Amino acid sequence: MPRGGKRAFDEGVALDVALELFWRQGYEATSIADLTRAMDIRPPSLYAAFGNKRQLFEKVLDRYAQARTPLSREALAQPTAHEVALRLLTGLVEAYTMPGRPRGCLTVRAGLASGEDGRAIVELLAAARNDYRQAVQDRFELAVSDGDLPADTDCKALARFLMATAEGLAVNAAADAPREELLAAAILAARVVPVG
Repeated sequence: MPRGGKRAFDEGVALDVALELFWRQGYEATSIADLTRAMDIRPPSLYAAFGNKRQLFEKVLDRYAQARTPLSREALAQPTAHEVALRLLTGLVEAYTMPGRPRGCLTVRAGLASGEDGRAIVELLAAARNDYRQAVQDRFELAVSDGDLPADTDCKALARFLMATAEGLAVNAAADAPREELLAAAILAARVVPVG
């Protein structure tokens, strides 16, 4: 560390670099050597600033979630359940296909190719996706109580369907499916949610 105890690198920039690397390569395929090379820091600096690889990944996941929060908030604030589904899916397609960023979704891609050693990371990513699904389910339950959705709506199944669709769109985006086709699929999937 330079005099005064300040680090010689910007932690936010370093986290963004690590985020992109984990997003492109997955958790297990990304080594400490890959991270330090990409972040342009030495291993002791990485450990001092972020802890071990898992701790760094948890910080990256928090940063990723914070970047997605405005979209989530906007989608969940739509006045009808149908509009929630439509904004959620189309907004995610836009995020999944944003120029200059890896395609798809970090929470899907980072754990896809994971062996038994990466089980804890797979579970961490699944928990993050489940929290998102629960927020959508809660919003649909509110729509039922407001009379926007039929009283017999299975909100859990509907939220699970939307999140499975979102994850499928993420996988297709990562495989370079055209944005226009993914948007068309998102619009079609949103029709499952009745227009109030």
